[in-house]
Amino acid sequence: MSSSKNLADWIEGKKLPLFWIGSLCGMALLLIFTALLQYRWTKQLSEATEARVGSTLQPLMIGWQLDFYGELSAICVALQVGPDSGAGESWNDYLRRYVDFSHIRRSHESVENINVNSDLIKNIYIWETGDRAIPRLLRLNVDLAKIESSSVPQDVRPLLARLQDKSSSLSLGLRAWEISDARSTGSQRSTSASQPGDTITGWQFDKDVPALVHPIVNSRRHSLPSDMHALSNQQPVDWIVVVLNLGYIQRRLLPDLTKRYFSGRAGLEYNLAVLATGPRPYLIYSSAPGFPSTRVRSLDSRMNIFGPPPQSVEGNFWRTIKNSQALREEDWRSFSAPVWFPVIRYTPTDDPWMLLLQHRTGPIDAIVASIWRRNVTTGSVALGLLTIGMLLIIAASRRAQKLAKLKLDFVASVSHELLTPLASIYCTGQSVSDGLVQSKADSFAQGSIITGQARRLINMVEQILLLASTENGTKLCILRPLRVLAVLDEVRKNLAPLVEGIGFTVEQQLQEGLPYVMGDPSVLSQCLQNLILNAVKYSGKNRWIGISASVHEVERHRKEVRISVQDHGFGISSSDLPHIFEPFYRSPKIVDAQIPGTGLGLAVAKRLAERMRGRLSVTSELDVGSTFTLHVPVPPDVAG
Repeated sequence: MSSSKNLADWIEGKKLPLFWIGSLCGMALLLIFTALLQYRWTKQLSEATEARVGSTLQPLMIGWQLDFYGELSAICVALQVGPDSGAGESWNDYLRRYVDFSHIRRSHESVENINVNSDLIKNIYIWETGDRAIPRLLRLNVDLAKIESSSVPQDVRPLLARLQDKSSSLSLGLRAWEISDARSTGSQRSTSASQPGDTITGWQFDKDVPALVHPIVNSRRHSLPSDMHALSNQQPVDWIVVVLNLGYIQRRLLPDLTKRYFSGRAGLEYNLAVLATGPRPYLIYSSAPGFPSTRVRSLDSRMNIFGPPPQSVEGNFWRTIKNSQALREEDWRSFSAPVWFPVIRYTPTDDPWMLLLQHRTGPIDAIVASIWRRNVTTGSVALGLLTIGMLLIIAASRRAQKLAKLKLDFVASVSHELLTPLASIYCTGQSVSDGLVQSKADSFAQGSIITGQARRLINMVEQILLLASTENGTKLCILRPLRVLAVLDEVRKNLAPLVEGIGFTVEQQLQEGLPYVMGDPSVLSQCLQNLILNAVKYSGKNRWIGISASVHEVERHRKEVRISVQDHGFGISSSDLPHIFEPFYRSPKIVDAQIPGTGLGLAVAKRLAERMRGRLSVTSELDVGSTFTLHVPVPPDVAG
């Protein structure tokens, strides 16, 4: 019956690991599948977030460009240079229109006056170059409503020189910027040459001043041909030059537009800059110091403010769908704005003004990547915690089984240990009751047996109670300064009958001038007694025990006293060392040697040492011996 039960237990023991292995594999597969789904979902969420940001940002940029473009276009429209490039009009006509424009009040309630802004104009000049040996610069004085001669300002000299070179004919003037490019081909020139009948022809933009220019023909200064179609090829031209107020653009216009389109409750949500590109680029406006940096990849989006050149492929595309705000989704990071009112023209060889954007907290790519990483990290942590929870449940279950087995072994061991002294007491008592004790010497011997076995029982019960008290925290320590020598003397006195009675030699080496230690006298005494009794039990035939004490300095200038108990006994194997302080643990070698014990002495000693804020360490070698060291802290005032 017993053998069949053992077989059943063995089979059950073999089935249990297979069950746990299968469970672990199933949970691992489930976690991997969940992790893959979570990774895919977070990736899709990040892509959707980026697309949503692009779909929101792009209309804002185009709206910003529309208002900015409207400010410039309003000036061109107000001067009303006709489709014949001003033929039949005098300089006073332009002066009158300029004066009228300066007196119109800007009003957001009126569609006609929403972009009227005379502060945007710094000066308007007439550059007479058509048939003069020495060109003359006239300034339209809006304050006095008169035309006056003017010296050539330093900032417009390169522009005026360029215009002078393109004054020989209207056809050349209408292509002033393109013809300056030596790489331009004849086909390109013929494509961009606009006819006088084109009502939106002529205004050209110089981004370096900045200024708007238009070739004009004054009928009072030039005799016009009867055939207006021959005008572009035969007639020399003068120029109207509108110098824009760059300071106003930088300090008022661009900040107002930026605030209007890119501000939120917490201020500007994006850093914005307007950059004049080219061989010598310069920053026109930036909403934040240090923006933009030299890292172009850190930008979220960039837009050509004035739109693509009309003769480019992109320009043809925009002319096909002008007034449409739709852009391909993948083009929102770098694109040219639509040409809403195509009165300003430049060529592919001229570098435009660029609008640069970056979210104030960093590049959108980095933000989206950070959100993706945070989502992945959060999901990974959740899955990790779930995995750890599962493993802890499994470990707790296995540990509970192991603890249950240890307790069963402990019960068996304690039962055996208790049975031996009880049997001795029973036999001795039976001998007395049977009248076998006759002499006084026999009575003394039998009494010694009974008291000795009773003491053994008491010691076992005390160890069990100590373990229980340290387990549930009922064993309290009252720490106070103690003299190490006094405690050791008390311990040796208590153990002298046992240790010396079985022939053990105890050598004691104490460092002179040992300081006081912080501890509880009863707890410290019990801990040292357990260590000495452990040495007695496992010393084998070598009946020697060494006790030493010395003071040592530890970290942060603190000190501790180390009390060591050494024996020359069996020693402890490296595989057993990690477990010797576990309750109920006994080495298989010791069990096979049938050395009595419960496996509680060292466990109790370690817990008692920790209650005194100390610790217990061990060094051991098989067949050489072991040294257990109790580390007890020294009070700070003494340590210092």
